[in-house]
Amino acid sequence: MAQNEKILAGVLEIFRHNPQKQFRVDQIEREARRDRLGNFTELIKALSFLEHDKKIITDGKGQYQLAQENTEVEGEFRANDKGFGFVRLDDENADDVFVAADYTKYAVNGDRVKVKITAGGNPWNGKGPEGQVEEILEHGLETLVGEFHPLTDEQRKISHFIGYALSNDKKLHKYRVYLSENGLIPQMGDMVKVSIKDYPDEENPESMTGAVVNIIGNKNDPGVDIMSIVAAHDVRTEWPEDAMAQANAIPDHVTEEEKKGRVDITDQPAVTIDGDDSKDFDDAVVLWKKPNGNYHLGVHIADVSHYVTENTPLNEEAFARGNSTYLVDRVIPMLPFRLSNGICSLNEGVDRLVLSCDMEITPEGKRVGYKIYPSVMRSHGRMTYNKVNKTLKGEMNGLEDKYVKLRPMLEEMADLHAALYKQRHQRGAIDFEEPEAKIIVDDQGKPTDIVLHEHGTAEKMIESFMLMANETVAEDFFKKHVPFLYRVHEIPDAERIKTFFEFCSAFGLNIHADPNNVKPIDLQKVVSKTTDTPEEAVVQMMMLRSLKQAHYSEEALGHFGLAAEYYTHFTSPIRRYSDLMVHRMIHAYQDQGTNEEVQKHFASYLPDVAEQTSTQERRSIDTEREVNDLKMTEYMADQVGQHFDAVVSSVTSFGMFIQLPNTIEGLIHISNLTDDFYSFNEKSLTLTGRGTHKQYKVGMPIKVTLINANVEQHQLDFEIYDPNAPKHEHNDRGMNNRRRGNRGFRNNHGRRGGQFNNHSDHGRGRGNGNRGGRRNFKH
Repeated sequence: MAQNEKILAGVLEIFRHNPQKQFRVDQIEREARRDRLGNFTELIKALSFLEHDKKIITDGKGQYQLAQENTEVEGEFRANDKGFGFVRLDDENADDVFVAADYTKYAVNGDRVKVKITAGGNPWNGKGPEGQVEEILEHGLETLVGEFHPLTDEQRKISHFIGYALSNDKKLHKYRVYLSENGLIPQMGDMVKVSIKDYPDEENPESMTGAVVNIIGNKNDPGVDIMSIVAAHDVRTEWPEDAMAQANAIPDHVTEEEKKGRVDITDQPAVTIDGDDSKDFDDAVVLWKKPNGNYHLGVHIADVSHYVTENTPLNEEAFARGNSTYLVDRVIPMLPFRLSNGICSLNEGVDRLVLSCDMEITPEGKRVGYKIYPSVMRSHGRMTYNKVNKTLKGEMNGLEDKYVKLRPMLEEMADLHAALYKQRHQRGAIDFEEPEAKIIVDDQGKPTDIVLHEHGTAEKMIESFMLMANETVAEDFFKKHVPFLYRVHEIPDAERIKTFFEFCSAFGLNIHADPNNVKPIDLQKVVSKTTDTPEEAVVQMMMLRSLKQAHYSEEALGHFGLAAEYYTHFTSPIRRYSDLMVHRMIHAYQDQGTNEEVQKHFASYLPDVAEQTSTQERRSIDTEREVNDLKMTEYMADQVGQHFDAVVSSVTSFGMFIQLPNTIEGLIHISNLTDDFYSFNEKSLTLTGRGTHKQYKVGMPIKVTLINANVEQHQLDFEIYDPNAPKHEHNDRGMNNRRRGNRGFRNNHGRRGGQFNNHSDHGRGRGNGNRGGRRNFKH
């Protein structure tokens, strides 16, 4: 920290911790002298600067006071298991407000609160504002999942409670939720979902009351661990009777009546290309060369909106779910399996109703024409990524005839993909490559392996085709000037980009770009410059944090990460309601026209669809991640004491997160860096030893020892592996570390990072930890 910044930080700190006190200059000088902040002239300059910067105010008679005294703001309370918390304000660009344990007013994680700022933020030393909760405006926690512990018969008589539930969630673990006799009656060890009635208060600071609304099953039974996470995130698993009745009444084949008015493309050699274990096929592709040398690319998508219509029970349930949720051992579908794996799935050799997007594309990858229309298709081959990649490499041994027969088309598809990728790259699309980690579990739900999968040409070319179809549909309906649903990724905030550029300059990366008018290609150049360098990981991580989160909107705000002016989700209606909605509007505008009545109809509820689909996407991602964390921790549970190669994936003030080659992550708490006293530099994201000057930074390879695996709290604790260090009891160290460490901080630390993912926003909708990569950003 430069000397003048040190003085500014120190002087502001004096005011921050005495927010209501008025200081005379001599009092400030006395405090400053004690803290060795500088001479009198420098102090006066600092006061003048802080006053000009509106950090302090003066009465004009030589007295100064903090400017932000007693400001009241509203936001969401985020609890820490140690008792304190942070309030995330409604203003996205505002810093979180720290609330000490004594000033939370018994707020629970997720509560909406009014907080009084008692000390403003200090930009010169990185400290955020501090405050105290004045009022709990709304409780965010309505239900909770936990393990049931029964009370004795005597205790029941006295209290009228049957027992209590205890959550595994660190932020809720200290609360006993006492359960009334009015709900369901579980057995000891059952995982239960409870509805909260009474919340913590002065008399009962660490307890709540409620009733059991769902008995998930005994905690030791297979699958109950995953379904407990599903229940905690309120992911819907039961089908309403009327929705199932509607689904069961739908024919399991395409009727002659349904084919009327549709183009018959059953003779085209369209194929589905998916993963080995996929069962719901909602996109098929076909390609041929036209006489003029251009490509004909056909992207044909299951016409789910034909079967799931407005104002029906099935539509209401699909809207409530928002999307399918992909977990390690199961799929929780948006639609019943009769539709998702049956009549809506583009299974090989059977007629299916689709919405088609035919595009004419030059060999250079430029689209010069297109047509969007309803049709009837028949898949000429259910193909897999693995076998298509083998075909493209010429490894034909053991492959079915369809791969041999369609090899020329697949090779032309690869050529077109190369051209489309080049076009996207030239316009500035930001592309991160990273392998997927798939968790393999046995029939008891126990993880047996973690398999890494690199994306080959087959995966990438399908991604290219889906991106092109999504852009084509979005542009077409934008230019028709009708209400429509878009997938958007907004331009990042200038202040965050400025901070990112400053961070890059510390690595010698000179970026010639204006933070106030940043273009995707500016960031793409940074990615290119750091590829295969030691700085690659840390620079990419910091870039992700500077980006916004992709979401759905009725406004065409563009997609920054893809450098696309128009973008929507059209290609996965079996597993995303957003795509189903897009199909519904395409049909309506083509069948009924674009008159005012039709437009008014969609405009009236599009904002609700955008909000619901964005919210449910986040819910599914959080559920998928938590299940992955659980299974990865479980996979490591019997490997405590073993040594691993790792890289530093994130550095914080309380330690560093490391990642193993199989993508598993864990924490080395700063208390376990015992060879020196380490200080944290937020600007360079490094931990540096004061005596040894040893430095830890993101991307650095290290050797580690696993010292604790807490399966219940999905937490792995490591220490640096030093073969010469004295032996100790791992379990004791692990417990101490667990109390001090906080794995949840990692998500908070980077929470305002961008959310779009190269392998899930291309429209196929499979963005979970197994399928969509572990990058924390989503198209």
